[in-house]
Amino acid sequence: MAASPTRKRQAPFLVGLVLILAALPVGWFVFLRETPAPLPPTAPPRATTAAVEQKKAVEMVLSSFDGTVEVRHGEGAWEPARKNMPLRPTDVVRTGRGSWAVLLNGESVELRMEPDSEISVEEISNELSKVMLASGLATATVRGRPNVRHTFILKAKNGDAEASTSQGTFTMSNNGAGTVSVGTREGDVKLTGKEGKYVIVRAGQRSIVRPGHAPTEPDPIPSTVFLKMEWPKAKKLRQREVTVVGHTDPGSRVIVDDVIVPTDADGGFTLNVPLNEGSNTVQVRAVGVGGAHLDSQRELVVDTTPVIKFRPEEIWGPDGGTPP
Repeated sequence: MAASPTRKRQAPFLVGLVLILAALPVGWFVFLRETPAPLPPTAPPRATTAAVEQKKAVEMVLSSFDGTVEVRHGEGAWEPARKNMPLRPTDVVRTGRGSWAVLLNGESVELRMEPDSEISVEEISNELSKVMLASGLATATVRGRPNVRHTFILKAKNGDAEASTSQGTFTMSNNGAGTVSVGTREGDVKLTGKEGKYVIVRAGQRSIVRPGHAPTEPDPIPSTVFLKMEWPKAKKLRQREVTVVGHTDPGSRVIVDDVIVPTDADGGFTLNVPLNEGSNTVQVRAVGVGGAHLDSQRELVVDTTPVIKFRPEEIWGPDGGTPP
């Protein structure tokens, strides 16, 4: 059956309507849609490994002193010490006769230098202090603190000895040629010698390191100090000098009339002591790392008056009778 005229007229209209409805979304997308905001730039990728935190350098301070104390910065000239003088690596401190000095690294380390001693600063940081004892006697106190570990190392110059602790008090002596004695007062101290061989020196113990040798087995710190002297047999001398010869424990310090006398690896020592005309008292003291000491002294009389010799005839006359 043929389509009615009305339907024929409606067909183009419906087709057009469908096309218009289909075109609306396309027109909105092309003409009316807002352009989206640009995306933020891509952040650079994070490093897979964290940077290694550098040690924060700190200063060691010459806190207090008495007597003649001098400081040298690097290869510079010696200059008088000043209170609270900052010290950095390569700085050197020395004490004179009858003098002392105290060095501090914050609240962690206190180092006391005795007379005629010399130290150099090797390394200082929040975690580590390293000092070299060239000669003399020094006592270190290392204080442990919560959540803070600080290691202090005292190394002997011209030798193999190196003492370290994170908490404790110990004394080291160095005869200047590398013979070292270490005595511990509190805590534990690791004492290393040749080829890395070490012992643990506990409170109340001492150990000795000679150049080229391992540390001796720790033994109790003696309550006395050995000192043997070889004094001249005659107490009356014709010369204004005497040679003092003696022997003490290896690592002990010897003071003769306020002068520090170097000892050898076995504790032997020799010193020529000047004398005055008349009566003289020569005093010798040996001091151990535990603080014990022993004294010895000798009274010597010097008489350099020329002796006048007479021939017998000048005294008794030519005939041996009464002097003229």
